[in-house]
Amino acid sequence: MFAALAVSLVATAAQAWPDTPLGRVEAVAVLQGLNVELLTHPSATATLEAWCASHRLAETPKVVARPVRLDRSAGPDVRTALKVGPEETVAYRRVQLVCGGHVLSEADNWYVPARLTPEMNRTLETTDTPFGRAVAALDFRRETLSAKLLFRPLPQGWETAARLPAAGAAPLAIPAHVLEHRAVLSTPAGTPFSLVVESYTAEVLAFSPP
Repeated sequence: MFAALAVSLVATAAQAWPDTPLGRVEAVAVLQGLNVELLTHPSATATLEAWCASHRLAETPKVVARPVRLDRSAGPDVRTALKVGPEETVAYRRVQLVCGGHVLSEADNWYVPARLTPEMNRTLETTDTPFGRAVAALDFRRETLSAKLLFRPLPQGWETAARLPAAGAAPLAIPAHVLEHRAVLSTPAGTPFSLVVESYTAEVLAFSPP
């Protein structure tokens, strides 16, 4: 299933981006712009909704969380990031964040139910509400632990090199995932309650280039 999804994501995004020097530069600029938006706003959900709206990816730019059935226990690194002991309950939720017909992100989320309200826990367990929207009342803060650009259409040092890659006849090859962020969400008092690993897909580029 995941292999088929990856092929679909690449095919959809690649249709719009030519394999030319300008197309490659534009792809880098767009991804860096999205990266900055994600790094400077606490809610990835709100950022993706704004991205979906500004790039006209859907008639109704609303992001929903499509649950993926998967179970991953909280390892020592997760518990350390959340500042919980080995006996405290840590829940896990994996979702695809979807806007219109576009899967924009796949997110792994380990969170501490005891640090959320009962209503928030019910919402996360029984609805397709994205995590950031479900816990918005906490007025949370986001600390990015890592941000990786997974798609590099230009060679290292391209900005000072004499030549850019030559144009190709086929569309620009875009991988299934183009960005990865790892972050901790905390209350204003500094109490962590969620560790998220977000993999942003090629679908964030599913529009005509500038």
